[in-house]
Amino acid sequence: MKLAEDKRKTASHRLAIVEGHLRKVRRMLDDGVYCIDIIHQSRAIQQALKKFDEQVLERHLKTCAARKIREGNIDEASRELLEVFERL
Repeated sequence: MKLAEDKRKTASHRLAIVEGHLRKVRRMLDDGVYCIDIIHQSRAIQQALKKFDEQVLERHLKTCAARKIREGNIDEASRELLEVFERL
């Protein structure tokens, strides 16, 4: 399970970076920084969260969804994934 723990640490680190960027955007807003600069930082946060989601989804497909399919729960695995894609 070393690989799983490494992936978890990587994901946690990515979220810590996002938290730092979000704090920076709040400071920028409070300090009256130029709106376009704030938007650029906000977009960076959104891209980082998108990458985080992609990594979590990839891990889910390789572990949880694959396990459900092996166990014969294909409908459940499909339904979960369809719900995720509907929200994108």
